Amino acid sequence: MFRPLASILMWCCLLGAVVPAAEKAAKTAAPRPPVRAADLVRDRGDGVDRIPLLPPGPGNPRNSEGAMIALADGRLMLVYTHFTGGGGDHSAAHLAARFSSDQGKTWTPDDVVVVPNEGQWNVMSVSLLRMADGRIALFYLRKESANDCRPVLRFSSDEGKTWSEPRMCIEDEVGYYVMNNDRAVQLNGGQLVLPVCLHCTPAYEKPDWAGICMCYLSDDCGQTWRRSKSQLQGKTPDGKRVTTQEPGVVELKDGRLMLFARTTAGSQFVSYSTDGGDTWSPFQPSSLQSPCSPASIKRVPKTGDLLVVWNNHAGIDPALKNKRTPLHAAISRDEGRTWQQPKVLEDNPDGWYCYIAIAFAGDHVVLAHCSGDTKLVGHLSFTQITRFPIDSLYR
Repeated sequence: MFRPLASILMWCCLLGAVVPAAEKAAKTAAPRPPVRAADLVRDRGDGVDRIPLLPPGPGNPRNSEGAMIALADGRLMLVYTHFTGGGGDHSAAHLAARFSSDQGKTWTPDDVVVVPNEGQWNVMSVSLLRMADGRIALFYLRKESANDCRPVLRFSSDEGKTWSEPRMCIEDEVGYYVMNNDRAVQLNGGQLVLPVCLHCTPAYEKPDWAGICMCYLSDDCGQTWRRSKSQLQGKTPDGKRVTTQEPGVVELKDGRLMLFARTTAGSQFVSYSTDGGDTWSPFQPSSLQSPCSPASIKRVPKTGDLLVVWNNHAGIDPALKNKRTPLHAAISRDEGRTWQQPKVLEDNPDGWYCYIAIAFAGDHVVLAHCSGDTKLVGHLSFTQITRFPIDSLYR
């Protein structure tokens, strides 16, 4: 009699202890309320439009790495990477489009799927180009494995309504090549240039995250590609390896090409080519001080000057070292040798601003970029549209 009674009393005590603990655990595990898009932007009262276009949501933890192009009817089309399998670079994702009919002020609310997830891992990192024959070229990375990530090309002859079958751009050596979003370039002579960074091949014992930068070139509108003769590695003056990744290319007025890359050395590194991207000078530090975060550079159609958007770390608070904040924009009137007083676009110390796509619509610059607030969402979860007058860069 005493033993059953003791057992009952013991179980009552245990249940009394377990239930509050379970309630506490349930409260702890309660999901956070959905992030409101309006909470992710800050109005600085500076004449810059900040549109919280693509916040994360259920089943869609990250939206990032897109590119924009002007369509024949005047609309802007943004094609971006829509993640569904998680927020990591290797998570499942497809490419989706949104459209603006008012030069980037407002955007359509629903996605149009452009490319389904045709990779074993994902598809991501979009570039868009208007070809000389009027077609739109769509470049993106197809990720199959840790040893196979390569850029793919499709064309549209009907302003993005339909797309051709994919064509692999790198066939000479399978490997893990990174080409950032909004990086593909068509030179004045029609040649296509893809700046990439190689990190691994099936022959590597382990990945080389310091990177080997190079370009793939096409003289026949993307039908065939060849690797540049030069492959670049960053070095310190005493010969030590410097991480150089995520290169971009811009054509200069004198016909040279300037390649720029993020580094772990405190600034963007640059290299120059005088033969259309086949051979390159050794990397050298530039005046663009930054963390290991990619810069974006394009030519302003209205003025002919170069525009850079980057995480400017000149004279920053030491607490911001290695962080992708603030975000600045600046103009160069001398082909990238020097840059004018920068315009502050974002300066939230908890922000994370990167992977900038640049477009020009009327008299405005339109940017699409990652704009995570590290206290609210993941670093790369949220894509923001930032829009401002070109003239404001010259004030």
